[in-house]
Amino acid sequence: MKFLHIADLHIGRRLGETSLLDEQAFIIEKIIDTVRTEKPDGILIAGDVYDRSLPTGDAVLLLDQFLSQLESLGISVFLISGNHDSPERLHFGSSIMKKRGVHISGTFSGMIPKVTLSDEWGRLNIFLLPFLKPAVVRPFFGDSIQTHNDAVRAAISASDIDPSERNILVAHQFVTSGSIEPECTESEIVYVGGLDRVDASCFDLFDYVALGHLHRAQKIGKETVRYAGSPLKYSFSEAGHSKSISVVEFSAKGNIETRSIGLIPNRNMRRIRGPLAALLKAARENPGFTEDYIEATLTDEEVLYDPIGELRQVYPNILEIKFENRRTRESSDMKTCASGDVAKKSPMELFSEFYLNQNNIELNSEQTAIIRDVFELTGGEPV
Repeated sequence: MKFLHIADLHIGRRLGETSLLDEQAFIIEKIIDTVRTEKPDGILIAGDVYDRSLPTGDAVLLLDQFLSQLESLGISVFLISGNHDSPERLHFGSSIMKKRGVHISGTFSGMIPKVTLSDEWGRLNIFLLPFLKPAVVRPFFGDSIQTHNDAVRAAISASDIDPSERNILVAHQFVTSGSIEPECTESEIVYVGGLDRVDASCFDLFDYVALGHLHRAQKIGKETVRYAGSPLKYSFSEAGHSKSISVVEFSAKGNIETRSIGLIPNRNMRRIRGPLAALLKAARENPGFTEDYIEATLTDEEVLYDPIGELRQVYPNILEIKFENRRTRESSDMKTCASGDVAKKSPMELFSEFYLNQNNIELNSEQTAIIRDVFELTGGEPV
């Protein structure tokens, strides 16, 4: 029996003011292409289907199209809610969709829902555990539930799990293995203090654990406890990552094979660094990647006028610009801009101190003259 394992679609995600819905539609079509090629028995979708609890109409439509395509291909769907999803909204209509092979576990009702399939090697059980936090579990198990680890252990202990059969768990949590922690990125929500951590030992009864929540594909503790990772890059900290779909194949109890199928986005996410002139030249000489989403770090020592405007002429999808030079390095321990009695200082003195603290160099004579003219034109006191 074969399954595809994906997670963290984050449909409706934006990078700043830029919508990624077209990119998500493109990558979902790539997932559908993989379904047609691999012909799995089912697809495991491990949470964070939407990027926000109240998704836009366009985001809902894209998920509807995705699930409809999977159903039309005869592929069973096993889907849970993540911490970005609204459990109730995602769960709506689940009893109707179950009849068409789309199994959704959005809310937690005291036990983990189970779907049982069969093949020549016997029964295979798929447990669908939506994202849990202590407050969700306490009504069923009492006030002793203080951490996410407590919550997950309690939910699993209340479930009917036969260790002699093959068992899959679909879950969406921050999972560690003893002192080993997974690799995180800037686009994920991680709780301060470690209360969200769930130890992989919670899952010892399961043959495979299909995880969502972290955006880099990785194993936790052992090969069969795995994060699928997100199908797209959602922050520049993921620029060097490769995205993929996990394929899991089961035969007899204890025999599991896993592999990955790469996903190539329509537009990549890329970090570039160097002097402005060099970055402009590189774009003109190698235009193949200029449509990517760009974070540019400029290393010029001189003051630049409208660098974002110049870069956007050749990198139309530039999203972030940073500066790294002597001035920014020296200003990393920047002190308060104004010192002494501010009320006794002229606007020119205050601006000069501000400029010095921002740039670690004093205004030159030309700049000073310009600022004096500005103050005079605006009615300020230049000296």
